[in-house]
Amino acid sequence: MTTQKDLLASRILLRAVLPVAKVVAEDVPAMAERFRGVNASFQIRAKNNEEYIGAGFRVTEGRLEWVDGILENPDIRFSFGSPAAMNRFLTGGIALPGIKGLTKPRLLFKFITLLLSLTILLPDKRPAAPDKIRLKIKLVIYMITTALSQYNKAGDPDMKKWTGMQPDRIYQISCEPEGIAAYLRIKAGKSKAGRGYYTRKLPFVHMKLNTAENALPVFLNEVEFVEAISKGYVEVEGSPEYAAKMNDFMQRIQALIT
Repeated sequence: MTTQKDLLASRILLRAVLPVAKVVAEDVPAMAERFRGVNASFQIRAKNNEEYIGAGFRVTEGRLEWVDGILENPDIRFSFGSPAAMNRFLTGGIALPGIKGLTKPRLLFKFITLLLSLTILLPDKRPAAPDKIRLKIKLVIYMITTALSQYNKAGDPDMKKWTGMQPDRIYQISCEPEGIAAYLRIKAGKSKAGRGYYTRKLPFVHMKLNTAENALPVFLNEVEFVEAISKGYVEVEGSPEYAAKMNDFMQRIQALIT
C-alpha cells in the first residue's frame, strides 16, 4: 500500500535528485563524451493506483533536459509497480524495473551509468579525488535547495507553518573558493529554488561552506551543525535561529530519501 511518505519521497527523488544528473552529464568529461551526439528520451515511472508518476530526460545532440511527468513513447523506460519500489531503486536499494529498450543496449547502458552516477549523493559515499569531492558538494547543494522547495510545496505541516510566516526572504548556500551556490526563496508560504547567487537582494541567511573538502564531513553527517560552525567548516551570516531550522528540514529530507 502506497503511503503519503512514499509519495513525498518520490516527489523529492524525481524533482530534486533526478534533475542533477544533468549536471553530471555536463561536468564529468567521460559522461559528456558518452552522450555526445545522442538524441533520445528516458523515462522512469511508478504505478500509483491507476495512474503513473514519473520524470525523465530528453536528450538533444547530447544535451539533457529534465522533464517532469510522463513522456510519450520514450526510447528507454524503467517501470515500477509502486512508488516505494522506485524509491528503493533510486536510493541504491534492490528493486527490479520493467525495462523498455532492451533492443537498444548501447543507449540503455548510457542511461544506466547516468543513474548510477547519482549514487555519489548517498550519505555513505565519500569520494577521495578533489574533482569528485567538488562534484558531490555541487550536486548536494543543488539537490537540497530544490528538495526544500518541493518539501514545502508538498505541504509538510511544519515547513508550511515556517514558510507561511515569512516575508520575501532568500536563503543562500555557497561553497568557496569553488564558486558553488544555490538558494531558496521564501515568500508568504511559497518557495522557489535557484542555482547560483541571488543578486537582487541580500540573503536573509547565508550558509557559507569553507571549501568542498570541509563541506564533505558536514554533508556526510560526520559533524553536527553547531560543531561545523565552531570548526570553521560553515559560517552563517544572518539569523542563526533560522539557519538552524533550515538545517533541521535538510536533515528530515535526507532521512526521508536514504
